[in-house]
Amino acid sequence: MRLTRAAVLARAKAAALDGVRRLNCWCGNLPTCSFCLPVQISICRDLPNIEVITFSMNGISDLEPLNQCQNLSELYLRKNNIASLNELFYLKNLPRLRVLWLSENPCCGSDPHRYRMTVLRNLPGLQKLDNQAVTEEELSQALVDGEEIMAPPARRNIENGCLESTESSAAESTTETESELLNFSLEETNKIREELGMKPVPRDKFSSFSPRDTDCNRKKRNNVLNAILLLMKELDTEGLEIVQQTVGRRLQVLRKKELQEE
Repeated sequence: MRLTRAAVLARAKAAALDGVRRLNCWCGNLPTCSFCLPVQISICRDLPNIEVITFSMNGISDLEPLNQCQNLSELYLRKNNIASLNELFYLKNLPRLRVLWLSENPCCGSDPHRYRMTVLRNLPGLQKLDNQAVTEEELSQALVDGEEIMAPPARRNIENGCLESTESSAAESTTETESELLNFSLEETNKIREELGMKPVPRDKFSSFSPRDTDCNRKKRNNVLNAILLLMKELDTEGLEIVQQTVGRRLQVLRKKELQEE
């Protein structure tokens, strides 16, 4: 069953789709028993100002239509048919999402800790997950125990029966552009060095590092940065000043080392 424009306007008591702020469509609250007949939510692409969505118990399996709901702050998806945590890929760029209820879906699996850590690693802006408040300690731990989702889930092409793996496509795309990423990194490095009045780094100086090594190092650096930024929220003015002084000294040492290498 497709969630129609008329049904949305009736549920939200709105005159136009861009006026819909809250949408309550849990099972039994629709004209048809949608828990028996999975609901297609493509209409969400036309709800630019939606803030709260309740889609519990509707047999929903695809979250892609939600990735354009930039004002969404609360999303309730309990007891649906979401099979893969890779569906979170579509929620990662929703800047205002603070509440998510995803429990009792197949994607939750048999390991509650891994499930929660993976959700929080990919959606660190959440304040509440499955009706349980998110703590700063959990967000830090999620960087270690959670799995980072880099691609959307695989989809089955109904027309030809083939499995279209977006994960595989993403992997292929990554392989094709690894050298471009490395070149971009080198160009950026030389741009910064030029601004500092330093000589550019020759390309052969990077020959000992493969693109995959560079990508691995970048992920490690990002994890460290995320952990630091989370911990900085706990510091007062005095603590932040100490961090600032330490960073300043560290930068001086690194710049001096680079000048010596020249």
